[in-house]
Order: sequence, then C-alpha cells, then structure tokens
Amino acid sequence: MSRDTHRVMPHEDGWQVKRDGGERASHVTGTKAEAETLGRTISRNQETELQVHGRDGRIQRSDSHGRDPNPPRDRA
Repeated sequence: MSRDTHRVMPHEDGWQVKRDGGERASHVTGTKAEAETLGRTISRNQETELQVHGRDGRIQRSDSHGRDPNPPRDRA
C-alpha cells in the first residue's frame, strides 16, 4: 500500500508544500521553516506522510502522521 505524502521542496519563489499527485503547490513560502510548519500542520490534519527535502532534492526527514503501515515496535 502506498502512502499519501506531502512534501516540503524547493520552489523558484522559495519553498513549497505539495501533495504527491498534485499539479500545483498548496503553499509557497519564503523560507523552508515556514513551509515545514505549514506542511506539518497539513500532514497532521490529513494523516499523511511528510517528507522534507533539501535544496539538492534529497529527503532530509520523513514523519508519519497517521496510518503508518510500518509503525515502530514498543520497546518495553
């Protein structure tokens, strides 16, 4: 099962928040921090994966906000 994902990625006008499969960015901001804050809020509300990319396009962080097909095991 594939995950529904929002991504924080570089944009020609700064940084963007974009959902996989979307044609346009849902938000464009001047800073990566702003885009990450917006992306995290959207991802939590919609229970999606959030992937934060660097300027080079590589994924720097990935957070799951619901319906994780591989949740971490309890280490009791």
